[in-house]
Amino acid sequence: MSAVLDRLAADAMLARAEAATGLADYGDATLAERFGQAVDHLNGIDMDGDGRAAAADVCHWLLTDRLRFHADRKRYPVAEETIDRPMFATGEPRSGTTLMHALMSVDPDARALRFWEVMRPSPPPGVTGADDPRRMLADDDWREINAKMPKWLRSHPYNDMLGDGLPEDERTWAFDFRVMTPTAWWRVPMQTLSMGLPTDPVAQYRIHKAMLQQFQYARPRKHWVLKGFHGFRLRAFFDAYPDASLVYLHRDPVQVAASRTMMMADIMDGIVGAIDLKAEARMHLQMTRASIANTMADPLIDDPRIHHVRYADFVADPVGTIRGYYAFAGRELTPQAETAMRHYLASNRGDRHGKFRYSTKLLTDIGENIDALHAEFAPFRARFGVEIEQRD
Repeated sequence: MSAVLDRLAADAMLARAEAATGLADYGDATLAERFGQAVDHLNGIDMDGDGRAAAADVCHWLLTDRLRFHADRKRYPVAEETIDRPMFATGEPRSGTTLMHALMSVDPDARALRFWEVMRPSPPPGVTGADDPRRMLADDDWREINAKMPKWLRSHPYNDMLGDGLPEDERTWAFDFRVMTPTAWWRVPMQTLSMGLPTDPVAQYRIHKAMLQQFQYARPRKHWVLKGFHGFRLRAFFDAYPDASLVYLHRDPVQVAASRTMMMADIMDGIVGAIDLKAEARMHLQMTRASIANTMADPLIDDPRIHHVRYADFVADPVGTIRGYYAFAGRELTPQAETAMRHYLASNRGDRHGKFRYSTKLLTDIGENIDALHAEFAPFRARFGVEIEQRD
């Protein structure tokens, strides 16, 4: 590993993964080039030897998983699995999508992605049995993540589910080297990279669907409930899942920008240490503006497969809102599902790991005028019936 401590070498890491597995098919002829760009990014970060060694280990983990995953598709008829009428939740960060997803996931007739699956997706869970050792490995991973980023539990208490937790759809792209998310790269002292690597929405949904097929294979048939930030990729999303339904939650963008800033600051504090909060606020306000502009401009936002919901309505009546979404999607919210959802709400208080606090002062500190921001976002709020959110 001494060479690794000076500089990461993409070709050498690809060769190492292939030697370790005896496999060479990554399922994508462009993977080597894209992986090279990810490695160039890593080499551009000011890391010490331990950091580079951790990055090399993560790369090896993701590459070998990818090789084994694609080998599974030759060994088992995984590709024949049909993903029937999946249900997705989307919206701006901090708009209630994670809670909605968590509630839908406890429906006995539903299946959701689990971290223990996406972190180590080979072999298909349907061929291994209930005592799959990957569950324990993922639990250990999450204990390490929570110890490294304890503040994250305040804004995202669902992390206490450990390996049984619910990944966002974007996590399936980690071993496609299109994103570098905290749940894949937490051991590496680097900022999250959700943009900047080569994107290809068609290819991204192709591998996402392959994941669903992998985890559905040889298991009792249930409908999928999923969550991700699909607003920038609606065309490719519906091309991949033409019979999908999508519930789209809408929240006051000013609160979104402030809340996501503080959440990401808490995450990064555990990975790279204290960060420039003003720079973080500028970045997340810019990202919120771009997302809202996209929502307003994309004609597919009016697609009849999308069910629009106000964050305030969901907070006021979570189960009732989900009942409405089920009816929209042509599915029944059974009494058993409703009971499970209400039990989840009663047993999982949002502040169980401490109160998450943020303030729009994060935005005034970077020179923004809150009234001007409300005026800027007024067309969005009018279109989706979103009122200005008043908080203490």
